Amino acid sequence: MPAKSKAQQKAAGAALAVKRGEARKSDLQGASKEMYESMTEAELEELASTSRKGKPEHVADK
Repeated sequence: MPAKSKAQQKAAGAALAVKRGEARKSDLQGASKEMYESMTEAELEELASTSRKGKPEHVADK
């Protein structure tokens, strides 16, 4: 599942860094913290690797 916005892609990247031990869990907040707790490393990798080109900064919840 590709990221729908730049913010989602960035949050997935932050959560992935913590999963890999490259950052501290205490650095996470908001969506990235939820992603860290609920998604696997493979799922985070897929979201984080999405190209940001042409993506909106944020997508409103519906």
